[in-house]
Amino acid sequence: MWGGRFAEGPSALMREINASISFDKRLWRQDIAASRAHVAMLAARGIVGQADTDAIEEGLDRVADEYESGGVPEDPALEDIHMHVEHRLAELIGPAAGRLHTARSRNDQVATDFRLWVRDAIDEIDLRLEALQRTLVATAEDHVDAVMPGFTHLQVAQPVTLGHHLMAYYEMLKRDRSRFADARTRMNECPLGSAALAGTSFPLDREAVALALGFDRPTANSLDSVSDRDFALDYLMAATQCALHLSRLAEEFILWASQPFGFVALSDAFSTGSSIMPQKRNPDAAELVRGHSGRILGAMTALLVVMKGLPLAYSKDMQDDKEPVFEAHDLLNVSLAAMAGMVETSTFNIDRMRAAAAAGHSTATDLADWLVREAGLPFREAHHVTGRVVRLADERGVGLWDLPLDSLREIDGRIGAGVFDVLSLDASVKSRTSFGGTAPAAVRKRIEAARKALGMKA
Repeated sequence: MWGGRFAEGPSALMREINASISFDKRLWRQDIAASRAHVAMLAARGIVGQADTDAIEEGLDRVADEYESGGVPEDPALEDIHMHVEHRLAELIGPAAGRLHTARSRNDQVATDFRLWVRDAIDEIDLRLEALQRTLVATAEDHVDAVMPGFTHLQVAQPVTLGHHLMAYYEMLKRDRSRFADARTRMNECPLGSAALAGTSFPLDREAVALALGFDRPTANSLDSVSDRDFALDYLMAATQCALHLSRLAEEFILWASQPFGFVALSDAFSTGSSIMPQKRNPDAAELVRGHSGRILGAMTALLVVMKGLPLAYSKDMQDDKEPVFEAHDLLNVSLAAMAGMVETSTFNIDRMRAAAAAGHSTATDLADWLVREAGLPFREAHHVTGRVVRLADERGVGLWDLPLDSLREIDGRIGAGVFDVLSLDASVKSRTSFGGTAPAAVRKRIEAARKALGMKA
C-alpha cells in the first residue's frame, strides 16, 4: 500500500498494532454497500467508465457472497476491512478494481461504514426495546390489581400495584427508544465524498450517494465529516442510559427473588444452580444484566477519552472507536433479550407481596390525607397526628386499621368512623386516581395507551 513512499515495509510489531481487521471486519456489509453506491455515482458522473463499473459491481457481489458463506479472512498486512475488500476485488477483476478508490479516502470510507453500522445497530436495539416493552405491558396487565409495597429508601412507603410498578419500566424504555431515535436522526448524514479531509476536485454527486445509502443528506463540512464520532458517542450514551434502566430492573428482580422478599420465582430457563448447594436458585441472568451495565458505561467512557483531545481531522487514535461500540451493542442486545425472557417467564407471589405491603403502616399517608380532606386539618398538623397514631400501632403491634376508633379519638377527637374507609390496602391503592397514579383504573388507562402505541392487539 505504501510502496511509492516507503522503501521498507512496517515491522511485525507495527503491523500488529496497526491492523484493525480483527474487529472492523464486522463492517464488511456496510463497506460493500457504500462501495456500490460510490462506484454507481462515479459511473453516472462519467468519472469511471461503464465497463469498469460493471466489473467492479460484479466483483463486489462475488466478494459479498464469499464473506457471507465463509467469513472474512484476516491478513494483518492489509490492515482493515476496506483494504481486504479492495485487495480481494483486485484478485477477482484485475486492475479495474483500483478505480473504485477514486475520489474517496479511507477516512470518509470508514466514517460512512461506521455510521451505516451504528444506524443498523440502533434499528436492532429498537426492536429489542419494543419486545421488552410488550412483555412488561402484558405482565402489568395480568397484575393490574396485585397490591405490593412501594418503597422509598428501600423502606415500605405506600401500597402500589405490581402493574403500576412494571409500567414504570415501560416509561423508562419509552425514553430510551426516543434517545436512540434522536441519535439516529442526527447521524443520518453521509460523509462519503469528503475524501481525506478537504473534499475532492472530482465532480461528485454526493446527494445521490447519500440517497442511495438511505441518508437524509450529505455532511456539510469535509473536516467534520471525517473527524466526527458524535454518532458513536450518541449511541453509547443512549446505550448507557438504557443499560442503567435494565440494571435497576434486574436489581429489583434479584431482591424480589431472594427468600426475605419472596415476591417472584424465576423460571429454570433464566436461573442457575450452585455447584455445592443443591437448594440454590440463583438469578444469574439478572445479575449478568446488572454487570453488563458497568461494561457499557465503561465503553462510553473509553470513547469519550479517546476523542477528548484530538485535533482535526483524522488521527489513528480513532481506530479505537469501534471496539467500545461493538462491545456495548453486543452486551445491550443480549441484556434486553434476557430481561424480556426473564420477565415473561417469572411467577409472582401475590400473597407475599400483599403481606409485605401491609407491613410498615403503608397507609399512614391515607390517614393524613383523610384528616386534611374530612377534618379540615392543615397537612403539617395531620402529619403530626398520624405520627402519633403510627406510634400507638407500633406499641400495640397492630396495623393502623386494627386500632379501635376510641383509641384513635383519644389522639384526636376529630377522627371519625369514616377513616376506616381509607386505611385498607385496597382502599389506598384505589384512591390514587390522579393521572399517572397507581389506582388500577388509572393503570389500565396507561396500559391501554401503551398497547395502542405498540400496536398490540386488544
